[in-house]
Amino acid sequence: MANATLLVVDDEELVRWSLRERFRREGYTVVEAATAAAALEQIAGSVDLVLLDYRLPDVEAMKHGAYHYLNKPFNLDDVALTVEKALETSRLRREVRAYRSSQSREFSFESIIGSSPAMNAAKALLVRIANSPASTVLLTGETGTGKDLAAKAIHFNSVRAAKPFVNITCSALPEQLLESELFGHERGAFTDARQQKRGLFETADGGTVFLDEIGEMTPGLQAKLLRFLEEKTFKRIGGLTDIRVDVRVVAATHRNLEEQVKAGKFREDLFYRLQVMPVMLPSLRERRGDIPLLVDYYVDRYNREFRKQVRGVTPEALVLLEQYRWPGNVRELRNAIERSMLLTDKRLLGAEDFSTLSRTAVTATFRLPPEGVNLEEVERQLVVQALERTGGNQTHAGHLLGINRDQVRYRIEKFGLAKREFTNGRSTGVVSPAPA
Repeated sequence: MANATLLVVDDEELVRWSLRERFRREGYTVVEAATAAAALEQIAGSVDLVLLDYRLPDVEAMKHGAYHYLNKPFNLDDVALTVEKALETSRLRREVRAYRSSQSREFSFESIIGSSPAMNAAKALLVRIANSPASTVLLTGETGTGKDLAAKAIHFNSVRAAKPFVNITCSALPEQLLESELFGHERGAFTDARQQKRGLFETADGGTVFLDEIGEMTPGLQAKLLRFLEEKTFKRIGGLTDIRVDVRVVAATHRNLEEQVKAGKFREDLFYRLQVMPVMLPSLRERRGDIPLLVDYYVDRYNREFRKQVRGVTPEALVLLEQYRWPGNVRELRNAIERSMLLTDKRLLGAEDFSTLSRTAVTATFRLPPEGVNLEEVERQLVVQALERTGGNQTHAGHLLGINRDQVRYRIEKFGLAKREFTNGRSTGVVSPAPA
């Protein structure tokens, strides 16, 4: 690291001269001190590294945390190499601290957008969990509700923030590979295991392991995970020694694990072990009041990313976004805004910029009347209206209803609509029964 500033602290003038001349030739800035008291005054300035005489009588407090020790008489080449390595280590540590600081800001609880009662309740629970010693957390909710963001917020706002956050999607790998990723393996444990490998639990010691889609984990791995959660120890594949680590496990799933337990697809004991600290993240349908905030957030974000100057959305577009059902939740909303901003050259996004959402937006306006409804009759009327609007075209009717052509045919048979004529003013069609 040329241009770095070195402080040489030694009561021997010849030693200081030798080091000063060597490091100045290599492009370093060198300052000197004969005593620790004088050195402390120098450190008040900008000093990157200190070369300190261990034998000075007044440096006991400065001996602690030394990067390396060199015996006198020393070889200047050895000193130069040690200085280079120490500066590189210092640089990497600063980068790691800066990265972790940026991660803490990016994944603060304020970065979870939403002020609705449902979201405020979820965030309050996440804050309490982050500040607690809880070793297991279970995040549930539909796909796209932000479980990964919640897991990172828990980690980066806890005492574990300085340690690693590692994550893996349990559905992404076959059982043996997933087991190796989690627990590691010894050399020769299986074919292609040519060297020892540390698993994620070992790598994340002191930090957090995020297990996404834990509902997809195989029964064999569920048993091994349960043992780890109970005992905090594990063996690498092919290993004989128990390895003890301290990690917080945050598991997430969009599945109903209670139903999975009843169906025999998920271990009951593991479910209850994870259920100690459960958090349900609300769907976007349960917090529609947050949609304007989310829209503003993503418009600002993609303005910066795409170098655009979109001011927001029109009132008509906002109504459309607020009425849409959002089966993909916040992730779908983010993708919709990203797509619209990529294609627009306007200052305001209109309803036409979200045309892919318009077909199902109307379903969100339905409200159950106080006297109730006959659900079968409502379904029948919707199918009839869709067929009338499309002149009996079953494929187009399916688009209006958000179902496929086979599902439309099933309802035609169910409600006795076969051979009925439908006219939409432009075309007329006769619905035929499905072929046998």
